[in-house]
This record gives sequence, structure tokens and C-alpha cells, in this order.
Amino acid sequence: MEGLCWFLQLFCFWQFLFLLGSIYGAVPDLKGFLNGFIKVGMVYIPVGIVEFLVYAPMLGNGGSYLTFLTGNVTNLKIPCAMNARDIAKTEVGTAENEIISTLSVASSSIVTMLVIFAGVLLLVPLTPVLKNPVLTPAFDTVVPALFGALGLKYFRKSMKIAAIPLLSMTLLCVFVPAAISQTSILLIPAGGMALLIGYLLWKKDKL
Repeated sequence: MEGLCWFLQLFCFWQFLFLLGSIYGAVPDLKGFLNGFIKVGMVYIPVGIVEFLVYAPMLGNGGSYLTFLTGNVTNLKIPCAMNARDIAKTEVGTAENEIISTLSVASSSIVTMLVIFAGVLLLVPLTPVLKNPVLTPAFDTVVPALFGALGLKYFRKSMKIAAIPLLSMTLLCVFVPAAISQTSILLIPAGGMALLIGYLLWKKDKL
């Protein structure tokens, strides 16, 4: 029901935008709009569905609401929630885990806003430092370093599941460099392989 309400709200919002456009004569060309929407939707619609199906069980209701509302899902909110879960030693799907996820995501959002606020105030004084060519390589590798550190922690917990997806995606990016810019799409086959391997290992243990 909540998903249906969200869809109806979004539909009414788009109707309102097109109504305003028709009143003021600023309606975009429908053909161009559809072409642009299809090109973007081919990437973001599957990614949005996959991210919701993967992240919502991990975060719970409150954590998911705050995460998708404030953004920075994969690079801030998910690592923060997973780290808080490990520290508190809660299990996915429990009420305790939902409370921990909600508090961690809320804390991350508040800290992010404070850092942005401080960054705006200090932007002018720090501009010479931030533009220093010596620091440029460091800024370019912040996100890969973050995910590498987080990924290693969880890969070590289940190397049997992580080895094949990690190796196959690494080889793909090495031999097809253009695939590096499509990491969001690569999550789908990599996640599928991990799920299949996990299921096979679980089935083998049950026999």
C-alpha cells in the first residue's frame, strides 16, 4: 500500500509539472522527452529496483526511509549502517537491527550536513590547499579506497561466496576498461553469482 501511495504521488507530481508547462507554454517535446527518459531509465530503473531489494532488508523501515530520502546510499549510509550493525552485533531482520540502522543513518545524515556546513564556511580559505596538484590523486581515489577497505572486511567473512564474483568482475574491468564506468549495472550479475553460490553452498551443507 505504501508503494502504491508513493507511485500515485509521483504520478500526480508529474501531472502537475506538465500542467504548469502547458499553461506557460514550456512543455518539452514529447519525443525528445521519451528518448531521454528511455536512455536514463535503462540504467537507473533496474539499479533502483536492485538497490531497494538489497538494501531495504538490511536497513529496515526507518533506515530505508532516511537513506533513500537523504541520498549518498552506497558511499555513506550503507557502510555506516553495516559498521554499526557489526559493532552492536545485531542480526538482519530483527527489531534491534532496525533501531541501530535508523540511528546510524540519522547520525550519518547529521554529520554530513555539519561537514557540508563547515566546508562551505571554509571553502575560500582552503581553496589553495584543495587545488594543490600533490593532493589531486588522493581525492580521485577516496571512494575506491573506502569501498576497498569495507569490501575486504566482508569478503574475508565469506571468501567462498566472494571469490568468483570478485575475480570475474575484476578480470572483466581489466580486459574491458569501459565496464569500469558501469559498476552499477555490474552489481546485478555479480550479486546474482553471489546469491547462486551462497544457495549452492547452503544446499550442500543441508545434504
